[in-house]
Amino acid sequence: VKTLMMDGLADAVTPLGAGLLLLRDHEPTGSGPSLTTAPLDAAVLIGCSGLLRESLETVKARGIPVVVIEGDAGDDVPRIGLDNREAQRQAASHLRALGHREIAIVTLPARVDWQRGWLHDDTAVTVDVTRERLAGALDVFPDATAYAAAGSFIDEGFAAGREIFADPDRRPTAVIAQSDLLAAGVIRAAEEAGLRVPEDVSVTGFDGIVVDGLAPYELTTLVQPATDKGRAAGAAVAAMLEGTPAASIRFTCTFREGNTTGPAPALA
Repeated sequence: VKTLMMDGLADAVTPLGAGLLLLRDHEPTGSGPSLTTAPLDAAVLIGCSGLLRESLETVKARGIPVVVIEGDAGDDVPRIGLDNREAQRQAASHLRALGHREIAIVTLPARVDWQRGWLHDDTAVTVDVTRERLAGALDVFPDATAYAAAGSFIDEGFAAGREIFADPDRRPTAVIAQSDLLAAGVIRAAEEAGLRVPEDVSVTGFDGIVVDGLAPYELTTLVQPATDKGRAAGAAVAAMLEGTPAASIRFTCTFREGNTTGPAPALA
């Protein structure tokens, strides 16, 4: 998804004669350019890491234009957003219509430096994307259990799936994963546990990317317009550099049904 966003961003800023410099939230001391030291005309911050606020203050202190993708930086910063809550609610409603009632959720990290584990009622979820997608699933399944991964990787989905399917007497009939990579890992964990997808357990993803090696599965997922998000961020940057106002934009996901979801086992 980030690659597609970068493609869109590059398309938008190339006519300005500008290039892209990719920076991590924190660079080890002396390891290279950072948000503090790199020569920048403008910054585009992606809010999925949980370090948005800290990065935002660094950029604002330098007095350069800033645009945020997938994060809330306040009314004075243009935001390129996504209908995360509504989209995730749509996937959850699809599962409910199929008769599922026992649901587990595999989320993106809950906060900075999160080490994978179960979420509890008192767990602070500070990453905007994680919180919004979790809320969408809980709108439909308020009693669902949730396990937060340490990142959006197949291995993390596999580890979460192992935890979720560990007890044969408490296995869910469906898993809502907050990314397609996490969903792919959950499917592999289901196979390891001897479960068939979707006959024994349904799995949904989020993003709409191509996951290598997932065949014969085609994920039921939410397809987000990642390239368009990048282009919109680039257009906002261009406007700010020209001294004109840049509007915040909110994109909509498209629900795509694949072959990883089916009727709850009792109804099959």
